Amino acid sequence: MKPIRIAQFGIGHNHAESKMKALRQLPEWFEVVGVAEPNPIWLEKRRNLPGYEGVPFMEPEQLLAIPGLEAVAVETDGDIICQAAQQCADRGLHLHMDKPGGQDWHAFQHLVQTCRDHSLALQLAYIYRYNPALKFIRDAVRNGWLGDIFEIHAVMSRNDSDNASYRKWLSQFQGGAYYIFAGYLIDFTVSLLGAPERAVSFLKRTRNDTLVDSGLGVLEYPIATASLRVSVAEIEGFDHRRVIVCGTNGSAELCPIEAKSENYFTQHLSVRLTLKEPKGDYPAGTTMVDCGVLGDRYAGQLTEFAQIVRGEKANPFDYDHELLVQKTLLETSGVKL
Repeated sequence: MKPIRIAQFGIGHNHAESKMKALRQLPEWFEVVGVAEPNPIWLEKRRNLPGYEGVPFMEPEQLLAIPGLEAVAVETDGDIICQAAQQCADRGLHLHMDKPGGQDWHAFQHLVQTCRDHSLALQLAYIYRYNPALKFIRDAVRNGWLGDIFEIHAVMSRNDSDNASYRKWLSQFQGGAYYIFAGYLIDFTVSLLGAPERAVSFLKRTRNDTLVDSGLGVLEYPIATASLRVSVAEIEGFDHRRVIVCGTNGSAELCPIEAKSENYFTQHLSVRLTLKEPKGDYPAGTTMVDCGVLGDRYAGQLTEFAQIVRGEKANPFDYDHELLVQKTLLETSGVKL
């Protein structure tokens, strides 16, 4: 089959250039036909980054009118991402949309309904869905190895204490750092446990500025609680990112969640699996399970997106899942729905 004709709408998202590089490294799946960025500030800052070399820039309307265009990677800055995605969906284009999905709940609902009504692919860019170690944990839970799940604890931290410009950018969002990063953890949690009965949060500031830079979300289930922590003030926080899932028959723990960027292709991810009884190929007791390397952060997700667009597979993270993730994220970020 011919590669999917895809464009990138926006370069303001922090993953935008990396996403473009990943798309261009998958020529059997995608033909990248152009880029648009409505904000002149982002054009000034980023259009000359290496990932965009040789890719034509154009106005948004010109981009969306490219003959044969099938899909768009929406990579605008976070405050307008849902609006930009809606423009693309209204043209009947399949969407790979970076995350989170914006702070206007009704706008996000309308976007999902548009995609549903017109059978458009909608994929939110939660890259941990494709992390092989987290996939191992999801499979262990779904196969019943851990018994009844009663606890999930997850941490998504980094250290931006001295990055004044980034802290200022984060502060524009209700919930601050929690809003930007907690979606990864919520996505993982609800993929295992579904919709919580109750969701509450505790959002804090570690210094005297406008940024909520530390937060805890708690999701309550009939027998389980999930505690989801985010901070951008934790020293060596990236290396401390972790997930532990505990059940009546065992537990599974991953720390760190992923290797540093320079080690994606070489550092193996290991899950500490503890079982009451033997399951699969693993004995009772504790085993360190080698889940392989992460590899390219985006390749697996984008390849799956292409398969969904082509009708080769159903989207494993359907419209209702995306709505649940976004609703739970907004609720625990303090956004009024």
